[in-house]
Amino acid sequence: MRKLFLYLLITSLIVSCTKKEAIDLKQLEGYWEIEKVILPDGNSKEYTISQSIDYILLKNDSSGYRKKLQPKLDGSFYTSDDAEEFTIHSDNKKQALHYKNSLSEWKEVILKLNKEELVIINENNLKYFYKRFEKLNLESK
Repeated sequence: MRKLFLYLLITSLIVSCTKKEAIDLKQLEGYWEIEKVILPDGNSKEYTISQSIDYILLKNDSSGYRKKLQPKLDGSFYTSDDAEEFTIHSDNKKQALHYKNSLSEWKEVILKLNKEELVIINENNLKYFYKRFEKLNLESK
């Protein structure tokens, strides 16, 4: 029993001292395509084909904007001048995108970010899964 207690104590110390992998916010910049959304009740909505993608630009270390684009077959995009400005806030080892416009204000917490994946959760507990957008290659080989 004593050995079990000692083992559990050491294991919990190791786990609690392990650093959480830091998010490299530079990887946030670029083109993202939505894959799925998980609803608060656990149900999910899959997006096999998306007619719009998100473009995220970082202006500096703490601000940027997100813009909706529609890909065209020639590799360019349809877009408008509309963009959602955000600032990045870090608290409790979490990075969050804070949006504010004349109509509303909201926050999205980054749960996962790497070269190929972006997972965020909003204040309504909707979890969004994105993958890096790849342009269509219509050239024959």
